[in-house]
Amino acid sequence: MITKKYLNDLTYKVIGCAIEVHKTIGPALVESVYEKLMLHEMRLKGLKCESQVSAAIHYKGVEIQTDLRLDILVEDVLCLELKAQQGLLPVHDAITLSYMEMLQKPKGLLINFQCVNIVREGQKTFVNRLFAALPDE
Repeated sequence: MITKKYLNDLTYKVIGCAIEVHKTIGPALVESVYEKLMLHEMRLKGLKCESQVSAAIHYKGVEIQTDLRLDILVEDVLCLELKAQQGLLPVHDAITLSYMEMLQKPKGLLINFQCVNIVREGQKTFVNRLFAALPDE
């Protein structure tokens, strides 16, 4: 059973992977490279990851396939959206939250590798109503 504690621990591991990638490679590459590096690092840590996960939109009772793709889905419960740009904008938050909704996942993580410190300025964590409904432990 998935719990808030499990998701929080998973988020901690994924942020640890981002810190390792950032520490090893630095902030100067493009998003697609960071995606490959994150996939490799998370798999080294034993995490199950899927990249470029298609997100359909449910519109007026119909599921419509789109070209929208989440960067990485971790352990089938955590949406991971990656950026490599100067600063994050509110639209990036909205995109991450939208992927969580479309894929029906309780937690999302937005990581921007173009920063000095991943923990302080390069990541944001999001939860939704699905997370709120989960047991604590």
